Amino acid sequence: MLTAIILVSATRGAVNETAEALVRLPGVTEVHSIAGEWDLVAIVKVEKNEQLADLVTNRMLKLEGIQKTVTLVAFRTFTRQ
Repeated sequence: MLTAIILVSATRGAVNETAEALVRLPGVTEVHSIAGEWDLVAIVKVEKNEQLADLVTNRMLKLEGIQKTVTLVAFRTFTRQ
């Protein structure tokens, strides 16, 4: 399983709508609105790198509310759960 954290800059006034559109995409497990330089963070879990590439380049960047993204790929996950 590949986990990615995607930072999203959204169009002003469209943060909530963009978050709702993101969470409906396959592989996106969570979307959080955040404070700071970025507007949203999306947590993605997919099986293969190709799925992540398709999600970011063919699906996410076609959403009207997204201005730019930065994708971080997790090497290891540490959790208390």
